[in-house]
Amino acid sequence: MENPYRRHWTLDPEVVFLNHGSYGACPARIQLKQQELRQELEREPVRFMGHRTALLDRSRSRLAEFVGADAQDLAFVPNATHGVNAAIGSQRWKAGDQVLVTDHEYNACRNALDFAAKRWGAEVVVATIPFPLKDSQQVVDALLEKVTPRTVFCLVDHLTSPTALKLPVEEIVPQLQAKGIRVLVDGAHAPGQLPLNLKKLGADYYTGNLHKWACAPKGSAFLYVRRELQEETHPVTISHGYNADTSHRSRFLQEFDWTGTFDPTAWGCVADVLDFMEDLVDGGWLAIMQHNHQLALAMRSMLAKEFGSVLPAPESMIGTMAAVVLPRDLEARVKKKHTSIYAELHNQWGIQIPVIPWPQSVGWMVRISTHIYNTEEDYWKLVEAVRAI
Repeated sequence: MENPYRRHWTLDPEVVFLNHGSYGACPARIQLKQQELRQELEREPVRFMGHRTALLDRSRSRLAEFVGADAQDLAFVPNATHGVNAAIGSQRWKAGDQVLVTDHEYNACRNALDFAAKRWGAEVVVATIPFPLKDSQQVVDALLEKVTPRTVFCLVDHLTSPTALKLPVEEIVPQLQAKGIRVLVDGAHAPGQLPLNLKKLGADYYTGNLHKWACAPKGSAFLYVRRELQEETHPVTISHGYNADTSHRSRFLQEFDWTGTFDPTAWGCVADVLDFMEDLVDGGWLAIMQHNHQLALAMRSMLAKEFGSVLPAPESMIGTMAAVVLPRDLEARVKKKHTSIYAELHNQWGIQIPVIPWPQSVGWMVRISTHIYNTEEDYWKLVEAVRAI
């Protein structure tokens, strides 16, 4: 059955694309919008850059509605890793402080935490989340067990990258804050995958990518910072905004909106892509999220059954990504061909999907992603390939 939405994307028709979660995919119309903005930028660069604030504020206002925040609490950043670095880099820990993270954290962001902790003499404490797991309470318990009187900061995923788990940040954030711990939520995968209300969540910091599930151009993400922490929060690059006039605009926005010469057109397309996707499907974004969620649940169940593997997490911890354990002998079979599972699936079968090793006696997994351009047929092609291997 032909997917009515696929025509809006420029994805290679020869590739079965099951990996929206890595870098997203931007609709053709938004690519054209960005091209128009770039042409406008190059026709009169000085004028365009001089008026960039109005462009960014338009996108910021629409983004604020989308994520449930006040526009003045949102700064644009190139990606969530940049947001994590800005929030962590603005901390001032002392020797003996402890900073908390889980063993499912994205490697780049874990590196940022390790780097800053080493600089200040703080200790990184890792909470081990069991995987497979029975319920989200195991995540809460694993984190709270590692809290001590010396814990001052926590970095926690909203949706884990390698294991595709939706963590119970709504429970984690207030429990840690009640103990005087600042919480940074790494929501790299969340915008467009889950409905967000950042004011209600109340995290000290929250960063999310817009180029993934929201389908904005690459290089668009945001950092949310609670109002009382904004004065001490700075971008990775210090530039003109550090001593800019703040009589009509906060230093927080002055600093993040201008860190030197850059191409602001990805940020300038955020309002357009949010509106485009809202109008694309009856029911808008909520319908898209629900559709993708239901497809992810159905396809992970089908794949687990076909692969003879157990589901590693309950449905309540799944968004629109899911990890599925592969047959245990698959790696040995592809090694005989002097290749990898990923290369075999991609090069021989045209299937783009991340293949992830997990050390806790789970073995190799695939992480499926679902968006409205995907169909059930895409995932059955994965079954066909694994059976053939």
